[in-house]
Amino acid sequence: MSLQVMLSQLSAGMVTTILIFVLTLLFSLPLGLIISFGRMSENFLIRNIAKIYISIMRGTPLMLQLLVVYFGPYYIFGISISSSYRAYAVIIAFSINYAAYFAEIYRGGIESMPDGQYEAAKVLGYTKNQTFFKIILPQVVKRILPSVTNEVITLVKDTSLAFSIAYAEMFTIAKSIAASQKSMIPFVAAAIFYYVFNFFVASLMEFWEKKMSYYR
Repeated sequence: MSLQVMLSQLSAGMVTTILIFVLTLLFSLPLGLIISFGRMSENFLIRNIAKIYISIMRGTPLMLQLLVVYFGPYYIFGISISSSYRAYAVIIAFSINYAAYFAEIYRGGIESMPDGQYEAAKVLGYTKNQTFFKIILPQVVKRILPSVTNEVITLVKDTSLAFSIAYAEMFTIAKSIAASQKSMIPFVAAAIFYYVFNFFVASLMEFWEKKMSYYR
């Protein structure tokens, strides 16, 4: 196999990896915020459902969750699984897993805010929604950015776990080519891709953190 053909195949895997990354963040970030509200709810049932959900998602391996999401419909409900469902299973599993981690990050940031800010906003005539989205949330975002950055970087590397349900992302293709060609070059190319991608993500998050510094 020529180097050009190998890079062409790997590039397809790169696109798939980036797609998993983007879609996971797109769904898990807002879902995590919703779950964090449930975790802080005054309702006993809602609070404990959110707590149990977070405990399960953080306490079991992501690879196991991928397998459950992919094979669950067949083994539990007898629904036939199409090959196209692999992509949906990957996004669903990654999103519900990372939403649990983001929920705890959000909760920590929100609960760290002084009660005096809520009281001051109430005196000024702000509603609860206005207080949260205009006053509290911008400060919370600034506080939690380092923690979110760590999770986002981990997500880049975790995309390789999609191989567990035979979904052809970057690592899966690199492993397949390496096995057929008996060469380490595909692994080196994959390592370079993950490193560069993570470097770009970390730089972007650092830039965003500096832009948010006016909330200090």
